[in-house]
Amino acid sequence: MNIYVRRAALAAAVAVGATGLVACESDQGPMEEAGESVDDTVDDAGDAMEDAGDSAEDSVN
Repeated sequence: MNIYVRRAALAAAVAVGATGLVACESDQGPMEEAGESVDDTVDDAGDAMEDAGDSAEDSVN
């Protein structure tokens, strides 16, 4: 294969890949926002439980 054809094919593949990545960066839908909200809530609850456990451990010692 000619080197110019290979370079053109590579450039086209990179352009298609970049376009796909840009498409993934679009606005989030309501379900994705809800999922992230649930994730944040669970993380916050886990942090609160960890803090409560640390407080209980400190009060015992």
